[in-house]
Amino acid sequence: MGNCVARCCKKKEDPVLTSPQTERPALLGGAPIRPQGPPTWPPQDPATSEVLQKLAETGAWGRYFGPYTEELREKLGQFHDATHVRLCSSGTAAVELALRGVGIASSDEVVVAAYDFKANLQNVLALGARPVLVDIREDNAQVDVSQIKSAITPKTKAILVSHLHGGLIDMPALCEIAESRGVPVVEDACQATGAAVYGRPAGMWGDVGVLSFGGSKLLTAGRGGTLMTNRDDVAQRVKLFVERGNDLSPLSEMQAAVLLPQLEQLPTRTVVRNERASLLKTEIQSVEGLRPLSASDDAASVPAYYNLGFWYDADAWRGLSRQTFCRAMQAEGFAFDPGFSALHLTHHRKRFLAACELPVATAADARLVKLHHPILLEQKEQVLAAVSSLEKLRRSLDDLLAWDQSNSTEIKSEDGLFD
Repeated sequence: MGNCVARCCKKKEDPVLTSPQTERPALLGGAPIRPQGPPTWPPQDPATSEVLQKLAETGAWGRYFGPYTEELREKLGQFHDATHVRLCSSGTAAVELALRGVGIASSDEVVVAAYDFKANLQNVLALGARPVLVDIREDNAQVDVSQIKSAITPKTKAILVSHLHGGLIDMPALCEIAESRGVPVVEDACQATGAAVYGRPAGMWGDVGVLSFGGSKLLTAGRGGTLMTNRDDVAQRVKLFVERGNDLSPLSEMQAAVLLPQLEQLPTRTVVRNERASLLKTEIQSVEGLRPLSASDDAASVPAYYNLGFWYDADAWRGLSRQTFCRAMQAEGFAFDPGFSALHLTHHRKRFLAACELPVATAADARLVKLHHPILLEQKEQVLAAVSSLEKLRRSLDDLLAWDQSNSTEIKSEDGLFD
């Protein structure tokens, strides 16, 4: 494990510039704080290189199924204490299969947070069901569990929730409501691979959980995902839908092979990310206008930072747009992007029902920003350089405001550096 930490965080030679030449924001032509830019992902790793070389030598990379997919399925099951693990082509595909697995059909209703990845709402619509939107919490931007009970009707056949931006949903409270009403829970842990919620792996509180292995995810195979459940009936429905001679939505042997060493490294990397995130959230409090999302205070809960979420206060930045703020931080070498677009603001009103007013999701659409995870595996001084970059931007706020007025163009998370 110690070697893994060294590999994850070894870049001591990477420069962090603090000379007078960096005083002008990089967006305006100055030298960036991190001239090397954001860390690349996935990182170079000897274990991954070794397995790819072995695949090339044996030709095993061309197989549909083989020992790597079987081993990955087994180890994911052990890691999450899951009886059934179905590997598939993406996290989005896994969500669709999960909804099918709990029996979602035309005219059913599915409760979804109004601030979530857009594919979740679109998966509900693709099955002919109706999304019923509830708001999120202001402190941590997770689904507001207190609103779910009133959103459930006789037509409600599932609750679909996502752990987002380093936060964790209050799954015990949510599952208590769901069980009392006989409604299954689909738990999207695509951003929370390796997290624990009150001591249980994220994804394993619901009737079915999903993970993503997309290109920028904490475990990456370029594309891919998995569905996990301890319900035999859910696993059987998914099997009947997927197995059509060939697997309808497979994960390849090559993808499984590169995921295995990453899964072994995941616990150590999670510890490092959490240490760096806690440090950054503490130090960033000195910068006005950027407030970290709250983390769980439960000792048995462990976040997994696919990204680190913040509320951006444009007023504290004298009206500097969120878009220009993110561009300026990207230019300094830090992968900040706007958050998601709120679902109720980007889809026609006929395509969903709103169970309540959605003021926090509306605010999140305009104000949330997120820092992508690779920086959280760097040395502490590299992480803290983000604070130096923020202070640098504030010192040149007049110039940034002038640039903002002449160059403002709306960007959203879907158009940013990372999905």
